[in-house]
Amino acid sequence: MEPGATIGSLLRKPPLDPLEARILLSHALQLSRVQLVTQSERILNQRESDAVAALFARRLRGEPIAYILGEREFFGLLLHTTPDVLIPRPETEHLVELALERMPDKARLLDMGTGSGAIAIAIAHARPDAGVTALDASEAALDVARRNAERHQAKVRFLLSDWYAALGNEQFDIIVSNPPYIVAGDPHLSQGDLRFEPVDALTDHGDGLSAIRTIAEGTQRYLVAGGWLLMEHGYDQAAAVRALLVREGFHEVQSWKDLAGIERVTGGRR
Repeated sequence: MEPGATIGSLLRKPPLDPLEARILLSHALQLSRVQLVTQSERILNQRESDAVAALFARRLRGEPIAYILGEREFFGLLLHTTPDVLIPRPETEHLVELALERMPDKARLLDMGTGSGAIAIAIAHARPDAGVTALDASEAALDVARRNAERHQAKVRFLLSDWYAALGNEQFDIIVSNPPYIVAGDPHLSQGDLRFEPVDALTDHGDGLSAIRTIAEGTQRYLVAGGWLLMEHGYDQAAAVRALLVREGFHEVQSWKDLAGIERVTGGRR
């Protein structure tokens, strides 16, 4: 970065997307959006210049903003985010909304493959009466999730588990999941932010439906009669997931569209 650069010059001619530049400048300099404007003629000192240059370089190499900042907002909550977990995305908030609409009082809810804990924590934060359990096969992911739950004082029980393995004879009123559903070899896995995210949380290394099948089959034992199963899936998988749930004996099977009009969540009632 050229010596003597001002905040304003970096905002006027940033080396990357202007919005991303503003976000990274704000983070590096610990200034609000308004302060970036009011201090636009301020000249960065060497330490500040080095810090900004380092963040810009990371983004230019393709590293996701969420990993650079170390956090991402989800359902109104700032969540710690590392390369050990998927980046929480806005479309997954609809899964939370659908679950909240279907939860009885003092519901027992299970979040499978919790990652950062985004879904479980958002639900527990909104419904402190619920008994929320979240599991993941990655201890590193659970460390992130526990940190996020503590940050927001959300009461969630976390379990290290390969899907249902650690649950014993427990049953739940509602089961939710954003499982790995990208088909093995999908070119998107080598593009954009996905290049930096944990591959086992993105793909089942198969047809994209194996985790969804495992979750659905397990509901015979772990989901109460009348309970709901809700799962996020890929943009082109809704019909296949509906058919799978019908074969498993679910009723009221349906899919819900995200804000882009894509069928993103499918569920049914046991």
